Amino acid sequence: MGKQRLEAFSDGVLAIIITIMVLELRAPEGLDWSSLRPLLPVLLSYVLSYVYIGIYWSNHHHMLHAASKVNGRILWANLHLLFWLSLVPFTTRWLGQNFLAALPVALYGFVLLMAGVAYYLLARALTAHHGKDSALALALGKDVKGLASIAIYAVAIALAFYDPRLANALYVAVALMWIVPDRRIEDRLAA
Repeated sequence: MGKQRLEAFSDGVLAIIITIMVLELRAPEGLDWSSLRPLLPVLLSYVLSYVYIGIYWSNHHHMLHAASKVNGRILWANLHLLFWLSLVPFTTRWLGQNFLAALPVALYGFVLLMAGVAYYLLARALTAHHGKDSALALALGKDVKGLASIAIYAVAIALAFYDPRLANALYVAVALMWIVPDRRIEDRLAA
């Protein structure tokens, strides 16, 4: 079956996720710069989550661009990914309100971890459907960066209970690792 509906649905869900996140931002009560200070953690958690959603959208787009068809397994793997991403607004708000508390920081990381696992499973479902010699499979390779991200999330979740600041720093580090879109697929398709 074609991939157009999967792409359109995914784009719509990701747009809604970003919309929900921005609607959670509240204006300050005061009228001066100092009234923004208490909102800084909320704003920073929004920016981090926005970057993450952007990273997933960009890499999802590249990966599906290299795919020519989908099947039921891929549809469910994609829904699995979208499920975890749909929890980002909730954990973003809780993190923003409690950025130094262990459980909100750990739960934010758990959602990132599960989204990373779901993306990995989606990539594997696509490569299995297209064959190990397909351009997509060759471009993704062993996905060392994706697996490293999953490992870093796991470490950050554990660290959240000892030092939430270090866990948050690791979440930022993974985002920075992915901020430039994954060029493996573009490069492979161009070749």
